[in-house]
Amino acid sequence: MNDYRGKRVILTGGLGFIGSNLAIRLVEAGAGVTIIDSSVPGCGANLFNIAPIASAINVIDSCIGDVERFTSALKDADAVFNLAGEISHSRSMEDPERDLYLNTVTQLRFLLACRANCPGARILYASTRQIYGKPVYLPVDEKHPVQPIDFNGVHKCAATQYHLLLARRGDLDCRVLRLSNVYGPRMALHLPQQGFLGVYIARALTGEPILVYGGGEQLRDPVHVDDVVEAFLRAGLAPDMEPRVFNVGGPHPLTLSEIAAAAARQSGRSPIHHLPFPESLTRMDIGSYVTDLTRMQRELAWAPGIEFEDGLRSTLAYYRGNSDRYLGFTKHPERPAAVRLEYPASTQ
Repeated sequence: MNDYRGKRVILTGGLGFIGSNLAIRLVEAGAGVTIIDSSVPGCGANLFNIAPIASAINVIDSCIGDVERFTSALKDADAVFNLAGEISHSRSMEDPERDLYLNTVTQLRFLLACRANCPGARILYASTRQIYGKPVYLPVDEKHPVQPIDFNGVHKCAATQYHLLLARRGDLDCRVLRLSNVYGPRMALHLPQQGFLGVYIARALTGEPILVYGGGEQLRDPVHVDDVVEAFLRAGLAPDMEPRVFNVGGPHPLTLSEIAAAAARQSGRSPIHHLPFPESLTRMDIGSYVTDLTRMQRELAWAPGIEFEDGLRSTLAYYRGNSDRYLGFTKHPERPAAVRLEYPASTQ
């Protein structure tokens, strides 16, 4: 962590869930942090997320595609943590052009700006395990076939390839982290499209039933955001080397039923209801997923250290102390977007 002291860091999507937790750690490490975030509605930006460090950072209110708004900040960057983008799989199927714009067009513009202004900076991109689609074997390593089952996975895959292409050409120094299901403080609990863990946590807080579709035997490996932040920080300091893509997941696989049971136990009042699997979700179901962490452990000496029960307990404690900022979103809405999303003319 001391190696970040005095570093000038750009953090895209820094008002969101993972980005804000990363920003806090970087400030604690002595880095100078500039956040670029346009608070696109539905993507989880929340100014309260950065309340502990608000006076210590610079926030540029901009879409990462509007590069002229932050060119001068890029020129000073030693490292770039690129966490901007849409993560909702269901929303990508409802509005694929929106997802295309947020996850590819703006990413390409941003990377070309980095190439022009800070080619020596290490760039860390947050990708997703969703690009693998329905696993053909478990655990899933980085050589697993890429076969996404929704537009979000396709577009995140394209953005990954932008990063890797520019790295292979020697234009930029990029690393890609493909994240499993992340949970922890500062999730956008009012956005159910951002994943089942946020829904389970929100229902555990309110005492509503926790809904498990089907038999609940599907495996997941939830990973706490503090472990994810540690993975990003280590990747940011690693020597220049191959490989450039790393899978990041949790310490142990758990069934959905086990995850729901843990949330219900710690809620103390949320029952568990098993329901038939909705047909609308069937085509997006990937079955079980478990991450192979071998490459992360070998190359970056990283392994997740937070057990799910412990991480869930501390997560619920955070939200109980700040529930109005996450569940009472009608009183504390997301900021309006600083810029209107302007799709290319061909996609109007």
